[in-house]
Amino acid sequence: MDWGELGYYTYRLGGALAPRIPPRLGYWLAERFGAVLFRVSPGRAIVQENIAHVVGLAPGSERVQHIARQVFCNQAKNYYDLFRVAALTPQQVRASVREIRGLEHIDRALARGRGLVLATAHFGNFDLAGQVLALHGYRVTAPAEHLRPERLFQYVRAQRESHGLRFIPINGSLRPVFRALHANEIVGLALDRNVTDEGRLVEFLGSPARLPDGYLKLALHTGAGLILCFARRLPDNRFVITVEPEIALPRTGRLEDDIATAMPQVLSIFARYLRSYPDQWVYFQPVWVTPSGPGATAEQGAAPAGSQGAGPSEHVQENAR
Repeated sequence: MDWGELGYYTYRLGGALAPRIPPRLGYWLAERFGAVLFRVSPGRAIVQENIAHVVGLAPGSERVQHIARQVFCNQAKNYYDLFRVAALTPQQVRASVREIRGLEHIDRALARGRGLVLATAHFGNFDLAGQVLALHGYRVTAPAEHLRPERLFQYVRAQRESHGLRFIPINGSLRPVFRALHANEIVGLALDRNVTDEGRLVEFLGSPARLPDGYLKLALHTGAGLILCFARRLPDNRFVITVEPEIALPRTGRLEDDIATAMPQVLSIFARYLRSYPDQWVYFQPVWVTPSGPGATAEQGAAPAGSQGAGPSEHVQENAR
């Protein structure tokens, strides 16, 4: 049995068991499972390196290890949420959110009739924001990596679409994405996952990082608005969803110049969330191209972005290229 088939049966087992486990026990078990994964996962070093860049400490420091452990625990809770979401009623999904801040920014952007690119990150429960928005009557489409085998993709897709969020596989064509924006819908994209070997080299939190810019290209190319959204997990495992004010995109017609101007604005907001809630960043791939630490300096040609660290303003899935 290959890893894809094993993943399929693991998801099916999780989907069968999780709805039968009361939330209080389920989150307790997820916390313990995450702690075990932190100890044994080969991805631990990557998470610690990422967190070290965020908090400005060595990857092996006690604080970085504590935060990285919580990252694994939060991701295990995300899987518990995913495995049981299809069994929840719309009322139960809504009840999992303590507060939604900033919906008026979405309404204002959609009022122009050009659609909206909603950029999020692997932060808190990043699936939840799209599901909750769909339950509030918004039409939300999220391009997704096409998992293999096919039945694994279809199973995960069915779980995530159970409350109205629409997932579409990215197989080289972006026509479904353009159609969604043309219909004045919301398209959710990730601002932290670089699914190609390209991306854009920028200075992020003081060091060179390669990050996607597909959300900017899409918004600039189509005339859609661009808004950032984050779903933060609270200690009681409910969430606060924050919709940031719309990014004022330059639209000079010079795409590279416009991206270079807008990307620091986007990443500075993202950086504020990371520095305020580093344990919410459930991301398990390398982001920076140089190690963390006093000797790490920006590569020549890396544009500065996201170097400020104030608290977040109180005001969804893959990189599309």
